[in-house]
Amino acid sequence: MDEPFAITLDVGSSLANHTGTWRTERPVYLDRTPPCTAACPAGEVVQRWLYDAEDGGYESAWRMIMAANPFPAITGRVCYHPCESACNRGELDTVVGIQSVERFLGDEAVRVGWVPDPVAAPTGRRVLVVGAGPSGLSAAHQLARRGHAVTVRDAQPLPGGMMRYGIPAYRLPRAVLDGEIARLLAQGIALETGTTVDDVAAAAREFDAVYLAVGAQLGHRTTIPAGDGARVLDALALLHDVAAGEPPALGRRVVVYGGGNTAFDAARSARRLGATDPLVVYRRTRDRMPAHDAELAQAIEEGVTVRWLSTVTHTDAETVTVERMELDDTGFPQPTGEFDELAADTLVLALGQDVDSSALTGVPGIVDAHGLLRTGPDFATTVPGVFAGGDAVAGERTVTAAIGHGAQAARHIDAYLRATAYQPPPKPLPATFDLLNPVYYSDAPATVRSRLELARRVSTFDEVEAGLDADTAQFEARRCMSCGTCFECDNCYGMCPDNAITKLGPGLRFAIDYDYCKGCGICVAECPAGAITMQPEER
Repeated sequence: MDEPFAITLDVGSSLANHTGTWRTERPVYLDRTPPCTAACPAGEVVQRWLYDAEDGGYESAWRMIMAANPFPAITGRVCYHPCESACNRGELDTVVGIQSVERFLGDEAVRVGWVPDPVAAPTGRRVLVVGAGPSGLSAAHQLARRGHAVTVRDAQPLPGGMMRYGIPAYRLPRAVLDGEIARLLAQGIALETGTTVDDVAAAAREFDAVYLAVGAQLGHRTTIPAGDGARVLDALALLHDVAAGEPPALGRRVVVYGGGNTAFDAARSARRLGATDPLVVYRRTRDRMPAHDAELAQAIEEGVTVRWLSTVTHTDAETVTVERMELDDTGFPQPTGEFDELAADTLVLALGQDVDSSALTGVPGIVDAHGLLRTGPDFATTVPGVFAGGDAVAGERTVTAAIGHGAQAARHIDAYLRATAYQPPPKPLPATFDLLNPVYYSDAPATVRSRLELARRVSTFDEVEAGLDADTAQFEARRCMSCGTCFECDNCYGMCPDNAITKLGPGLRFAIDYDYCKGCGICVAECPAGAITMQPEER
């Protein structure tokens, strides 16, 4: 009689023995925080929407951005992209052009007519947002999504805040701004322009919650001796008047005093208004200048010159007097007693921005010694139900940071209205470059956006930088290395010597059979994205 049929394992097979019992460490899949996401002031999950965009899923990528930032076409133009500065790809060749892809997605949404996801069912709660700038509109968007009835009040005739009245059209075309704001308001947000809020305490009694996003739209004042006929303007007022279609007469020779982005926006605008010799005067050296590199580089291309280590001491009808400075042992500029006279028709002051807190004078404890609104980590002020964010509170003053403030504050306002407390989720460990396996990434040079020819740049307010098309946007998105996140490349599956890894299907990633995994760590070493780690075995 034949022996019963039996299945035997070849003694050379990796499945012949349960090698997992010999292990001292085990591999574990995990999601780390990519540096781009960690650096985004708006709170975008950058890597996730890039992943959708690289397969042509542009609408789903746009919707993922919209969950955090309702203005991708705007931030795709005016954000100073700290996500790119943090990008791990810069250690390999050049950083991913994240901002360029975001701009493409934002423009595509306007072109095709994508609309945001439907808002939640009405909660019956009413929220007043004071200020229709990036922070106020961001908060309004997030609160409306959660079902709250939102009213936005702004003193200006048109919404946008500093996006409209502080950023020149050559950086942010008004059609783009208007398109993204209109899409936002279509969610049912009520906008009341030309309306000031003079009594915050009364507003807090009228509404269930108030969000103060009043910005910092006053130019910082300083005293500079001026002779008869001297023409001195504030940079913010200059940019506001240009945006409102009422540009002032500046003359041919314009001196701008300051070193921030506003100073260069003023100088570049002056160039477009007919100034042939715009000059920026800054009291320190380039390495201490707060203006971003791109602003400085484009200004110089357009004929703006910079005088370093100089401070303005006097101005009259035809000249500006500056004193030369020198750095002391600590790197701080000190006066030298040496003066120069610069020919100038107009002096423009760009020395910082202050908050107009006049409506808050009757609210005790809400304004600090620096004129900023005092808030806690939940963006709440000393007045119950009143929150604040954006440029009016301490922190970075950029459009993207303001958008992030609005989104974060909305979460806390929503929790307040529901009588709960918002607890931010824990942040995963960072995905640093040393955890990646760059040998698996091929060289792929970044896509460069074209620029308007110089002659038109200095004579019109037409947009300077062009965007990407669908092909170049997809190529740029594909340069993302998916830092810290499994993208199912199958390296672990193919490299495992014990056949201990199982594919679970598209989008479901993998599972490890620890009965057969001996903890060799090959999967960790061969993971391109650093999405697997070794953990001590529990005994």
